[in-house]
Amino acid sequence: MRISLSQRRVLWAYGFLTVSLIFFITIRWYPTLLAINISFRDWNVLKGAGPWVGLENYRTFFSSAQLAYNVAALQNTFVFAFAVTVFQNLIALLIAVLLNQRLKGRNFARAVVFLPTILGVTVIGLIFSLIFNPSAGPAAQLWSMFGASSAFFGDPSLAMTLVILVQVWSGIGVAVVIYLAGLQAIPQELYEVADIDGATGGQKLRHVTIPLLAPSVTANTLLCIIGALQSYQLIYVLTGPSNPATQVLSLAIFTQGFGGPQGGAVQSQGYAAAIAVVQFIIVAIISLATLAYLRRRETAL
Repeated sequence: MRISLSQRRVLWAYGFLTVSLIFFITIRWYPTLLAINISFRDWNVLKGAGPWVGLENYRTFFSSAQLAYNVAALQNTFVFAFAVTVFQNLIALLIAVLLNQRLKGRNFARAVVFLPTILGVTVIGLIFSLIFNPSAGPAAQLWSMFGASSAFFGDPSLAMTLVILVQVWSGIGVAVVIYLAGLQAIPQELYEVADIDGATGGQKLRHVTIPLLAPSVTANTLLCIIGALQSYQLIYVLTGPSNPATQVLSLAIFTQGFGGPQGGAVQSQGYAAAIAVVQFIIVAIISLATLAYLRRRETAL
């Protein structure tokens, strides 16, 4: 039986889809299912696969001994994610609108804005650690001109604010690129019609730009929320693994699984996996709720 050209194309397509599906399940879902399995065990890197303990790790997470530590980590996580999402999107939108104009040197300005994105977390952490060095950094010298001093990242009242600012600075390049792509997809005829109708710059932004930019806002908001809720690397580099002022849930997972005991609990990969599952549920709920809300707003606009 001869196979026609169209049938061979279909078989090739299904073959590639099958390989892609196997790769996706192996790389993406197998580690997730393994982490869930580990969360139900007394797993330790020194002892290996421990016995099945059921919900014991989850009871530890919600126990009175861990409650204060975990609630503080959750609060810091939500504050960090909310602040980064709001400020990064607002600043990125303003920069994108500015760089979308016909300005001299705008290509160079775009490159400068995107530059922090290509720097690694360690490099960014080193740069800002030197800037905010409490003994000899530029920020300390500027502070001293006003007769004041600060520990900056070591100051509990200032550490989270500085970490948020650094996170916004490091991630703003991608957000600007997404907004620029959305702005350049808006037909210029709409702005010309708005000019004929006598619309001001603010009215064009409110009634033309923002409604047509809604898909870009949705994409940026979701990327920012998901990234911020799971972020810990920059916090780890800037403030260390055990600063209560900047302790977030992702950092608790890392330090509990690899960096030693935190919050009074003995180091255990099983307990760290349980925290990761809790975080996964929180991120999924917030992301899906945000997506549903933003999709409705897109339709309303």
